[in-house]
Amino acid sequence: MAEVITMPRLSDTMTEGKVAKWHKKVGDKVKEGDILAEIETDKAVQDFESEVEGTLLYVGVEEGGAAAVDSVLAIIGNEGEDISGLTGGEAPKSNDSEEKKVDEDHKTENNATSIEQADAEVPAGVEVITMPRLSDTMTEGKVAKWHKNVGDTVKEGDLLAEIETDKAVQDFESEFNGVLLKQGVEEGGAAPVDSVLAIIGPEGTDVSGVGAPKAASSSSEKPAEQKTEAKSEEKAAPAADSSSTDRVAISPLAKKMAQDKGVDINSIQGSGENGRIVKKDIENYQPSASKPAASAPAASPAAQVALSFVQGEDTETPNSQVRNVIAKRLSESKFTAPHYYLMVEINMDKAIEARKEINSLPDTKISFNDMIIKATAVALRKHPQVNSSWAGDKIIHRGNINVGVAVAIPDGLVVPVLKNTDQMNYTQISAAVKDMAARAKNKGLKANEMEGSTFSISNLGMFGIETFTSIINQPNSAILSVGAIIEKPVVKNGQIVVGNIMKLSLACDHRVVDGATGAQFLQTLKTYLENPLTLLL
Repeated sequence: MAEVITMPRLSDTMTEGKVAKWHKKVGDKVKEGDILAEIETDKAVQDFESEVEGTLLYVGVEEGGAAAVDSVLAIIGNEGEDISGLTGGEAPKSNDSEEKKVDEDHKTENNATSIEQADAEVPAGVEVITMPRLSDTMTEGKVAKWHKNVGDTVKEGDLLAEIETDKAVQDFESEFNGVLLKQGVEEGGAAPVDSVLAIIGPEGTDVSGVGAPKAASSSSEKPAEQKTEAKSEEKAAPAADSSSTDRVAISPLAKKMAQDKGVDINSIQGSGENGRIVKKDIENYQPSASKPAASAPAASPAAQVALSFVQGEDTETPNSQVRNVIAKRLSESKFTAPHYYLMVEINMDKAIEARKEINSLPDTKISFNDMIIKATAVALRKHPQVNSSWAGDKIIHRGNINVGVAVAIPDGLVVPVLKNTDQMNYTQISAAVKDMAARAKNKGLKANEMEGSTFSISNLGMFGIETFTSIINQPNSAILSVGAIIEKPVVKNGQIVVGNIMKLSLACDHRVVDGATGAQFLQTLKTYLENPLTLLL
């Protein structure tokens, strides 16, 4: 009679085991006490011996694979014995799951069919525009503002709406000519990616049936559509004034290049016909320190969230997309990544002197934050483990050093990213940070400017905060918290003197960065900041 061997529980905390190595293959004779396999638990690799004799007829887990405790590991019995009933005991489960998957596929196919049917009902010349996916993590979009209302004429390239994603507010242009026949989402409302955003077509075309199957799945969408249509009728007159007169003239290729490079097209003077921005303008673009200063007043939207205290009166503020995503991401990071913190004091005396000398140069002005960013990027070169990410069953060591700099905005916090920071000089870092910070406060950042960070920095020193800890911005494995520079008594050459001290706190994901690794990184960073000339070596 064949015996089913299950994955053993080799430790009190073990929930699954991984077969590190099989010592027997299907068809091999097995004696009681023979080592069947080496099982890797959550604590160690252990030999697993057979308690029965016979022939190994079936292997339930391949070498290198993992399985839950008590699942089928192997079957031992007489040579040639029929074990279809035992393996079949597992098969129906997979068949059931396959049937469920098939059912789900059928459901999906049915849904797709209903959508296809809806598409089939789309009149000639009518285009259904869906909610675009404007960032890799976007699942739904919010219409911050409609620039066209039902009945308005729309041309290719016209600004249709402003879409608020989980990272920024972006202009959404039409790719079609026609009349806006329907708004699928009211202003201020949100909808999932790929749901109906708008319908454009010939004037007077009946589109009441287009997208109806989707609306039938949600009883709440019909009133929303009615409200949208009513609202659009009320706002039809003023909307004509809000059509985009500030639209930047730019070629499609140049626009794509600008998005890829994270270049603000509003800061570029086009060299093409009638000031049109063309490819060479993007290729030759260099951020300057002076331009961000001109756009600094754009920080005024902060007034939108200013709250006034009224005794005895409770008020509510609806969460923005950015606020919802911040809450979700930080909760996931704090509850899934095992944080630990390392703190160090930096003597900034030499850094202060170095900054004075650098800023004495013509057209040059850098901040301490710029110096910290540069030193951090160079330190990451020497400690690539800190520039890595946890990916479940592996650690990804990033090939580029992209430092994210936390910026406070009215809705919360965004982290624009300086790509290849270790290759930038002080002036480039300073110009890029000022530019991105100014645009972040005005929701002018592009989604690709907030993606791809490998390490993050948060600085509250300007608020007089001496020390604090931050939550890791995943998928990063560490974040540096920067405090204020404070004058304190320090011992120098056996004498008590006044020193300029700054505290740094490094939050690390213990799955990737061990304590010694994090400490060595901080030692390197301390050396660079206390001796700025070492950055040139």
